[in-house]
This record gives sequence, structure tokens and C-alpha cells, in this order.
Amino acid sequence: MPTQSKSLRIPTADGQADAFAAFPGGGERHPGVLMYADGFGIRPVLRELARELAGHGYYVLVPNFFYRHGPAPVIELPEYIGEEARGAVFAQLMPLIEAHTAERVLRDADAFLTFLTARPEVGPGPVAVTGYCIGGLLATRTAVAHPGQVAALAAFHAPVGADGPESLAKLTAEVHFGHAESDLTPEGLGELNQALEAAGVGYTSEIYPGTVHGFTMSDTGAFDAAALRLHWERLLPLLGRTLDRGGELGRSHRR
Repeated sequence: MPTQSKSLRIPTADGQADAFAAFPGGGERHPGVLMYADGFGIRPVLRELARELAGHGYYVLVPNFFYRHGPAPVIELPEYIGEEARGAVFAQLMPLIEAHTAERVLRDADAFLTFLTARPEVGPGPVAVTGYCIGGLLATRTAVAHPGQVAALAAFHAPVGADGPESLAKLTAEVHFGHAESDLTPEGLGELNQALEAAGVGYTSEIYPGTVHGFTMSDTGAFDAAALRLHWERLLPLLGRTLDRGGELGRSHRR
């Protein structure tokens, strides 16, 4: 499906967040997806992911959640983030990540969802949130805080359990968590899945075999092409079940 894209500015309680949006052409309305970038932020690989998802019939909004520190890219990034570059890049990013408190996340989530659902290209009904790395935690916090509005949550190589298992109790969205093998032990996966089970939501939560943190990002040394394909194989059916059918939640529990 041919897509269009544009740069936008989202009004927030603390200023304006720059953002990237991708959506199908043709003037029709489509379900909305709020996509949170990884810690490296909006850059060509994120725009590519957003465009690919938009090509399946979704309006995809990617906000710069570090907007308080400037427009994306907030720090200068190499074209390829290999092992030799990661240390220096993270040394610049960590103060920004540490300053991005849960309070800020939720305040911004309100603004991002309000903006997304008001777009003329977005149809009525529930939306999905998805995210990568730290963006997966932001997506999880957004879904927990907006149970009546978010029908699907997907997070990849993300610290989704950072707020504790009890933080997932208010989830109503159907969930997919795709974990890196280097990020989560089988025991940790079991504890996380027990929390999802207790929440009573439909979910898949699995470790992608042989992966390291950041496996979806083709501009990093962590990239795994097979895992990226698996990411699409999990994400697209999830959105199809929860958004294309008017937000009806799938209830099958698969691990």
C-alpha cells in the first residue's frame, strides 16, 4: 500500500514535541498506532519501520520523547552504531533517559494520544502502542494508563517489567512482548508472564532465540534479520485482531 509521511509538532504540557508520521495515501481513515522509538530516537531506521507498518493500513505516529532537550536527533549519531560506538553514544543518552521520569512519560502519553486520535487520517475506535528498547517501557506505561483507549500493546527488547509485576495489573490491551535472549532469563520470563496471566489479558511473551538487545534495529550491531521478521509476524496479526475488528480483544493466552 503506497504511503505518505510528514513531520509534525505535538503540543504538550511542557512545549512541543517534534514527530514523524507515516500513513496510507488515498485520503481514507485508518487505525492509529503510537510508536515509541528506542533510546537512539527518530532516525532513518525508525522512519523505515513506521513506513512499513503504515503500508499495512495504519496511521503511525512516532514522537520525539526527548523533545525537552531539542529536536531529533537529540544527539549526533553515527550512521552505524556498532560496539565501538555504543559506549560513547550511551554516555550522552543516559542523562536524558534518567531525566525522563514516569511522570513525564504519562503526561506526554496523554498529549500524544490526544494528538493521534484527532488526526483527520485516523479513524474512530481504539489505538495501539508499540515501542522498542526504552520505548517499549514507555508504550507499556501508556497502555496501562489508558486501558479504555489502547487495545494493543507490543514491545520489543524492552524493560517492560521495570515498574514491577503489579504495574501490569491494570492492563486491558492484548499484549505481545518480544524479548532479547540477552535481556531476560527464562525465570524472569516466567515471572513476567505470571503477571500478564494475573491481569487476565490475551498475550504472547517470548524470548526471540539467539538475540541480543536491539535486535530490530538494522543500523546497530545488534540487528538480527530473522528476529525482525518474527517481530512483524507477531505485530501484524496482533494489530489485525485488535484494531481492524473494531477493538475486539483476542483472549487466547499463548506463550
